[in-house]
Amino acid sequence: MNSEPTVFVVDDDQPMRNSLKWLIESIGMKVKTYDSADEFLNNYYPGRAGCLLLDVRMPGMSGLDLQVHLARQDSRLPVIIITGHGDVAMAVKAMKAGAVDFIEKPFHDEELLGSIRNALDYDEQQRSLQSQRAEIAARLVELTPREHEVMEMVTDGKANKEIATALGVSAKTVEAHRARVMDKMRASSLAELVRMALIAGGDV
Repeated sequence: MNSEPTVFVVDDDQPMRNSLKWLIESIGMKVKTYDSADEFLNNYYPGRAGCLLLDVRMPGMSGLDLQVHLARQDSRLPVIIITGHGDVAMAVKAMKAGAVDFIEKPFHDEELLGSIRNALDYDEQQRSLQSQRAEIAARLVELTPREHEVMEMVTDGKANKEIATALGVSAKTVEAHRARVMDKMRASSLAELVRMALIAGGDV
């Protein structure tokens, strides 16, 4: 799978597609253009890095419809909506449905390029989190049920004595469990363990 970030442009207006392609390629970004939502769906496979630059009004499936379709497929591809002045209400609706930005026509080149850079940064951050989440999940599997309990209480801010009382064991036993949790999770500090718990729970 090609991991190079790609800006996917979906717009039925050919001059606009060509202009966007030239602009985005002028700063060294990879671009793929499509004249309809259907053409995009026929050529895109999930998991590709990048962002989607999407016109609202198009024949056939609209930009909003495509956005909804991708969301149902659990796509995490960041969406930037391009809209005419009459489509602002639709663009706001798209934002509420998860689009990262909307740009009104006519737009300044730097405004659009800045939005694309932000979307690509966001995509990279989300991919990194997804990778970390998978790694943490694999480590969590190694914990025993009791170690899971101890980790949950530790990351909730409870002291060893509180945990010992709650579990009906000695503080020394809690210390031993805690040490094994730190070792299995490969956490060098309590702060790192708390961060792992937040990532695993989807709170980061």
